[in-house]
Amino acid sequence: MASEASDVDTVIPPDITDDTVVFVGKKGVMDYVMAIMAQFNKDAGDVVVKARGHAISRAVDAVEVTRNRYMKDIVVTNIEIGTDEMEGKRGDMVNVSWIELFLSRK
Repeated sequence: MASEASDVDTVIPPDITDDTVVFVGKKGVMDYVMAIMAQFNKDAGDVVVKARGHAISRAVDAVEVTRNRYMKDIVVTNIEIGTDEMEGKRGDMVNVSWIELFLSRK
């Protein structure tokens, strides 16, 4: 999620691959809860949940629902936030916030 325009250096641990990343968008929270649980059930060591803009609250909700209702052995090991400058719908530059939530099992 970090681009050249970001002031934050995002360092992804070597055991994190695109297979263990859940990108949160416009679907319902439970869709992302199921995606997170599926990653852990595939014996993923760590899972990263990424979102930007309005989807940030949905990502936090998905992680909290997963932790509190379904997989109580999951902990948030790290949270990274930042802002990227992107081209808007009208061609102007807009700032878009992003979050990365790093999850692992106890």
